[in-house]
Amino acid sequence: MTGVQQAEVGPAQGDPWQSEVQALLAWIKDAVQTAGAKGGVVALSGGIDSAVVAHLLGRALPSAALGVLLPCHSDPQDLLDGQLAAQSAGIPTVTVELDRPYDALCAALAESGEAGAVALANVKPRLRMNALYYQAARTQSVVFGTGNRAELELGYFTKYGDGGVDLLPLGNYLKHEVRDLARSLGVPDRIIARPPSAGLWAGQTDEGEMGLSYAAIDRYLESGVADPSVRQRIETMRQRSRHKLAMPPVFARPGRAR
Repeated sequence: MTGVQQAEVGPAQGDPWQSEVQALLAWIKDAVQTAGAKGGVVALSGGIDSAVVAHLLGRALPSAALGVLLPCHSDPQDLLDGQLAAQSAGIPTVTVELDRPYDALCAALAESGEAGAVALANVKPRLRMNALYYQAARTQSVVFGTGNRAELELGYFTKYGDGGVDLLPLGNYLKHEVRDLARSLGVPDRIIARPPSAGLWAGQTDEGEMGLSYAAIDRYLESGVADPSVRQRIETMRQRSRHKLAMPPVFARPGRAR
């Protein structure tokens, strides 16, 4: 584990997001205490969402936050930006290289039959979450997810992968609001300007995979206004992914009350 010295960052004068930041920090502290945990861990992808969560943890849990870097045949820039996020947030990190475990798992799975690209891509976030929960157990921490409202509403996450977390501090924030939070928290401009990506394959971007811009998604979720094609695509994604936001259905035995 490597630590970095956290710089004192005061609220920007006239920043309208400071009250929101303070509420988030209080929520994080209370959630960790309620869980009976000693700290919080977050996976650092190099993107804006994980950087914002890292900054929040760095302020709420200055001596009990951990960033976990989980490269898996990743773009080297992802690792560099993840390290930059941790450094700017003032939290220590550990790095778990997942190339070989991923290759071994894919080879074992291939023996049972050929899989499509999406099935193989989803192996990565599930493998990462396995490693992240190991770090959480090792440090008696809770796992903080990085999903924002747009991702949750459309189901743009892997079930039991990046969606398998304990707490979602950004779950009620649209993407443009996450950017505002990032600026308020002092996330480096380089990270704020990065095209959002889940890092599932070379050149992959969130907007390219969804076939929608975050601006269009945010506008529709905020106001209900969108072109018919955008509205239809969003509502279709919502419907197909509704199961991701619910607990598994449990069969109710006839004549038996739980």
